[in-house]
Amino acid sequence: METPRDRDRAELLGPDVTITVCPDGPLLVRGPAELIDGAGVPLPRHRNTVALCRCGRSGIAPYCDGTHKKRRITGAAET
Repeated sequence: METPRDRDRAELLGPDVTITVCPDGPLLVRGPAELIDGAGVPLPRHRNTVALCRCGRSGIAPYCDGTHKKRRITGAAET
């Protein structure tokens, strides 16, 4: 059951947040998600949609810089 607090939170957040897993690529985060680093510090967002690195080789981590295109990551685990 939705509470008044839930409604207030939904009004503050605005549209829904979606996360899309791109095949062999980044995670696309769309909407007003707050990104927080390992130390609990909010990360800056300058766009409504951001790409988060999954290959671990980005020069601008945690954001994607396209490095995965050189390495060709796959959805399957490497053995």
